Amino acid sequence: MKLPLVLLSLVVLIATAISAQDKTLPYYEIPAYPEAYTAGAVAARVVDGLGFRYFWATEGLRSEDLSHKPSAEARTSLETITHIYELTLVIVNSTTKTANVRSDNPPMTFEEMRRATLENIKAASDRLKASSEKDLQEFDMVFKRGESTTEYPFWNELNGPIADAIWHVGQVVSFRRSSGNPFNSKAGVLTGKVRE
Repeated sequence: MKLPLVLLSLVVLIATAISAQDKTLPYYEIPAYPEAYTAGAVAARVVDGLGFRYFWATEGLRSEDLSHKPSAEARTSLETITHIYELTLVIVNSTTKTANVRSDNPPMTFEEMRRATLENIKAASDRLKASSEKDLQEFDMVFKRGESTTEYPFWNELNGPIADAIWHVGQVVSFRRSSGNPFNSKAGVLTGKVRE
């Protein structure tokens, strides 16, 4: 009788520790919204929505979820998550006025990539919140390929990498449902809060 009670206590303790660890990452809940509507605040809120959705889409993924793909031609969940990470590099680079240069990123574990993705999203949101309307015009996306440089205005950031990342987060949610590990139904995307 004591062994099952000890095991149950251990499981609860481990689950609590994992939950507490995840709360240290950005976007367990969406940050409070600003009091005033500015271009930077609105853009940041869209990025925050991406962060909250990504947090919960990737929370508790198992190895079988990461390797799942719906068809032979599709990406796996991990390949999709890697693409989302790359999109967040473009997003944060635009807010730091850093050119995007194609390079091989060092290999990361899923946990490292998840943390880096959430931190990229948070950094971009913070910079957008701190900007004035004029500053958004300075957040061009710049791509360098050899001697060639291509620039796009922030408008393209909205319909390009930000919208694309949100799109792919939805794929991760769908893939994890297909692999038998659905999205946490207590995470409310409308409120940005987690129901207890």
